[in-house]
Amino acid sequence: MNNRSVLVVDDEPDIRTLLQEILEDEGYAVAVAGSAGEAKEFLAESVPDLVLLDIWMPDIDGISLLKSWKSSGALKFPVIMISGHGSVETAVEATRLGAVDFIEKPVSLAKLLLTVEKALSDGYAVAESNSSAPPVQRLPMLLGDTDYAKELREALEQQSDNVASLLLVGEPGSGRVLFAQYAHDRNPSINGAFVQLRCDTLSATNPHRELFGEETNGSVSMGYLESAANGTLFLTDIEQMPAAAQQCLRQAIEQQGFSRVGGTVRVSFRCRLMASSRSELGNSVKQGLLDATLAHLVSSSSLFIKPLREHPEDVPMLLEGFVNWHVEVESLPYRHFTVAAQNRLRNLDWPGNLLEMKNLVQRILLHGGPTEVERVEVDKALGLVGGSGATMPLRHELPLREARADFERNYLIYCLQEAQGNIGDLAKHVGMERTHLYRKLRSLDIDLDKVRE
Repeated sequence: MNNRSVLVVDDEPDIRTLLQEILEDEGYAVAVAGSAGEAKEFLAESVPDLVLLDIWMPDIDGISLLKSWKSSGALKFPVIMISGHGSVETAVEATRLGAVDFIEKPVSLAKLLLTVEKALSDGYAVAESNSSAPPVQRLPMLLGDTDYAKELREALEQQSDNVASLLLVGEPGSGRVLFAQYAHDRNPSINGAFVQLRCDTLSATNPHRELFGEETNGSVSMGYLESAANGTLFLTDIEQMPAAAQQCLRQAIEQQGFSRVGGTVRVSFRCRLMASSRSELGNSVKQGLLDATLAHLVSSSSLFIKPLREHPEDVPMLLEGFVNWHVEVESLPYRHFTVAAQNRLRNLDWPGNLLEMKNLVQRILLHGGPTEVERVEVDKALGLVGGSGATMPLRHELPLREARADFERNYLIYCLQEAQGNIGDLAKHVGMERTHLYRKLRSLDIDLDKVRE
């Protein structure tokens, strides 16, 4: 949970809703405004960490609004301009007025997430360099006193002094990203950003802009590789990277450099590569999903992350760690799990691993109650998740079109619960591209927040 706020200003309701759902799925707090007037009203009450600003709006266009913010001294946040009718001149003008980047409609999911992450990293650079700024509160994934937990901590400590590539193999939700962040944060030879690239979001036909960036009339938009310069680029589920993107990345690593799209200057490849996979890369290579050379380049060392069900002895300490984290970071009331409740949770299969435990603890703390969390409360909370015995009755009394919509709604809600609210896993399971999936959920009036409760 990153607790960073984004204001989306766009006069198209579908675009506002789509951007809001995508960013909220990534953990951002998102507000929306349909006009410059609504944006001004919002800013009079609160200052966001980032603004996504449409250029063409009916009352005041985005360029004029940006200009007024700059001239009045109200531009205290990074701004990313969005337009379906962009031009080089418009992008240059927006940059001159203080916009940090410019993206075009239809918005590429990978480009959006990278641009937002980069803008927020740059915007927080001053705060992070200030010694009085609060430290980043990492989730307590390394707790436990079993041999496995101790060995994992020792292995990550060794990786903290390394700059060679590292592969983390484990199931979704097992903490792969946070373990990689741990190794990044503690590495004294790395002073750049930790940049995460979700490989399934890259373009299957033209990934060059997303990986290498773009250069237009002197205006530079950095890609993932350049954004991670002197830092770490973490490739989530590398076996899901499109073939065209694999070729681009392999060439950049082998040649230790690349050129931005539209640029002539050679940019050095200067980041540590870490990657995650759901299984050993040899399996993906045999299945033709992953280039063999790339697999070798990203796995100089490997760490295997056990699913939670294989080290249940660590459950009590992890529970206490998640409780303390939610209390400190989210100001939730402290509660303690009784031994009976702990034993109940030790015997679960935990298909969502540590992320599932974190969400369960949060749900129980949000519900409130006495200091002691008893087993009966745990059972009740687990019942809210939905189980394999759930049924989806067919509505034979409805016309075909309405019956199909009713089935799709129940089907997607059930699959969302099984995926622990993870849109990426849901998209893979149902076989839909994420942007289309968001539109389908919206058309069926499925409230993601309510499903995730």
